[in-house]
Amino acid sequence: MVGTNLKGETLSMISKRSVVEAEMNSIIDRLCQPGGPGISGNLVDSEGFPRSDIDIPAVRADRQRLSELRNDYTRITELINENIEVLHSARLAPTTPSVSRDPIYVVSAIYSVKKVLYTCDGEVSNMVVEERAYTDNAMEVDTLVKIPFAIVDEIADASPAADDGLQLGDHIVKFGKVEASVQNLLQSLASEAQSNQGRRLDIVVMRQGALVNLTVTPRSWHGRGLLGCHFRIL
Repeated sequence: MVGTNLKGETLSMISKRSVVEAEMNSIIDRLCQPGGPGISGNLVDSEGFPRSDIDIPAVRADRQRLSELRNDYTRITELINENIEVLHSARLAPTTPSVSRDPIYVVSAIYSVKKVLYTCDGEVSNMVVEERAYTDNAMEVDTLVKIPFAIVDEIADASPAADDGLQLGDHIVKFGKVEASVQNLLQSLASEAQSNQGRRLDIVVMRQGALVNLTVTPRSWHGRGLLGCHFRIL
């Protein structure tokens, strides 16, 4: 009975988190529309005066609300993960006649905060969702959503990165051998690119909630660097 209640509570929280995500997406779209200030862009012009082309009070209100939603998202996700761990522990316990077993129980997580559009500055959040799927027949724990550790916040036109399919706002999950667990991530990214100059490098990005596999080839071009993009560590 406790397990059933906990499962229902967990599914309810996942539904609640989806509502939070939808509101976040709406705010991000509004802030990042062409000509918009983005999530953390300046609200003053080059001379230091308030921008006349945007509604500054509304932008500040949206940014404040987005910050609140980020906190709610993180809190709900932590509760979901705690419940999943309890459910998993219960399923690993020896089965008795009084314990019913569902054929398959899977909790899936989707990181669905939209990518930053080309007018945004890339400051979405480092709200990382790592949840697990549990099945009765395997009783294995699988990570459904990998951990992004960097975001592409600048990318030059006609650069190797752009030509190979990387996009502004992509969240880097894996870059060759570099993953979130690696120390000195920025240095590791640069080293990985340099050591693979002229060779195809497999990468995984999270784009609009979906994992995307890409292959880039770090190489010399008319611009700066071997890729022509900039990574911001989350």
